[in-house]
Amino acid sequence: MAREFQRGHKAKVSDLTSGTDLYVGVQIAGPGLTFDISCFGLDADEQLSDDRYFIFFNQPKSPEESIQLLGAQAGDTESFRVTLDRIPANIHKLSFTATLDGAGQMSQVGPGYIRIVAGGEEVVKYAFTGSEFTTERAVMLGDFYLKDVWRFAAVGQGFDGGLDALLKNFGGEVAEEAPAAPSQDAPPAFAPPSQASAPPAFGAPAAPQAPQPAPAFGAPSAPAPAPQQPPVHAAPTIAAPMAPQAPAPYGQPSQQPQFGQIPGQGAPPAAPPYGQQPPAAPPYGQQPPVPFGQQPPGLPHGVPQGVPAAGAGLQAALQPYKEAATGQRWTSQNQQLMRVDLTMGGMPVLARQGSMVMYQGKVDFGYKGAGFAGRMVGNATGQEMQLMRCTGRGQVFLAEEGAHLHPIELQGDGICVSAENVLAFDESLQYEVRRIEGHGIPGGALFTMQFQGTGTVVVKTHGVPVVLPVTPTTFADCNAVVAWSSASQVIVSSQVRLRRNAYPGHSGETVNLQFRGAPGNFVVVQPYEV
Repeated sequence: MAREFQRGHKAKVSDLTSGTDLYVGVQIAGPGLTFDISCFGLDADEQLSDDRYFIFFNQPKSPEESIQLLGAQAGDTESFRVTLDRIPANIHKLSFTATLDGAGQMSQVGPGYIRIVAGGEEVVKYAFTGSEFTTERAVMLGDFYLKDVWRFAAVGQGFDGGLDALLKNFGGEVAEEAPAAPSQDAPPAFAPPSQASAPPAFGAPAAPQAPQPAPAFGAPSAPAPAPQQPPVHAAPTIAAPMAPQAPAPYGQPSQQPQFGQIPGQGAPPAAPPYGQQPPAAPPYGQQPPVPFGQQPPGLPHGVPQGVPAAGAGLQAALQPYKEAATGQRWTSQNQQLMRVDLTMGGMPVLARQGSMVMYQGKVDFGYKGAGFAGRMVGNATGQEMQLMRCTGRGQVFLAEEGAHLHPIELQGDGICVSAENVLAFDESLQYEVRRIEGHGIPGGALFTMQFQGTGTVVVKTHGVPVVLPVTPTTFADCNAVVAWSSASQVIVSSQVRLRRNAYPGHSGETVNLQFRGAPGNFVVVQPYEV
């Protein structure tokens, strides 16, 4: 399962993956900016004592090819191949850095990351944004370091100078030295492999380890043919495992020890045992839905297909419920659970008190008071919201009583939502109580909350709502309406009754609202009356 690191987080590589042949990807970009992404192989004193281990565009690999520069691919600005068990004993740290080539500063960069991929599966990612830096021209992104075992640390430390200053900091000499080029040609034995690109070189010297690295670069089960497969990369990885999951998603879970298509095909005759197995193993009684979960892995989680084949059935059972990290500020984990990443956007979130079900990182929760005037208005209109303020650096998971959650992003426009249906929203949004006039309504009016500005508001509904366009004949029960576009005109319907059962044969409907507006306006209704 991929882990998301914050600045300063550290972990043993063995806790992240059993593989030692790893793919390291770096994504960094900014308008009009050009970057040099490098890897420094440092000794025990954190110095570049051997400049052959300064891996950059002019020196794309170390002598024994334990560190290789692969270039841009898979959405990464730059990528490396690192084989930890082939790194010489005198190298104690690998520091991955990004420096500006030309004018600019690190505060101008957009969202970026450094990630580690093993066997085709992303195992850890550290995400950062330009708001974390100021005038720096370089940043140290992440380190592999040797402390009894190899470990990985998310660094995220800015550096005032550029590549030259960074090189001096690590004890290197600043001069586009020729020694780097000779050092490439120095080991003639590696010249033939370099013609076939980096992966072939790994195929020969480390045949037993090649099966692990190959998947990260495309061919999990065929390390030997790697010489001609590097350009193809990921194609074989998905094609091979996909077949076992698609044919028999339901049969495989109950025959987890076998994990094969043939056992899965033999499952139909053994259908009765499936019915008996859940009771026989209650913990696995919830795994029959897991077979359904083996279908999602074919969707966004296609990469981990190899995991069930090599591991226990528990991994296959949990696979469909893995945290979904999309790199966006707001991400739906499922219909009833919402994840907000406070590190994205750099602004607090206001959420309904008690709606937090879990969080990761350093997050502070504080009471958000409405003030005396706000409480008075809230009590008088029924639109009072008891809120908490979420700040810090981490991810917060929100939910409430299994309600369906819908993130609605506003970009300068507005939406009206009943306070009862608001779960959370960005603090950057402006909100106020809006009055809906109506004759014959008890109290003289109805009220709703209006949100405007740029940001996201999370609306909760009972069940799956329906969104209708506003027309001159659009009516809705005020107890079922969830939200509508703020540009819509709302009129109280003439079919208003003060008492629901005022006379025999009454329909039971009390207050209906009529919506009017230009094309593009909408109203959201839930299949439930408050």
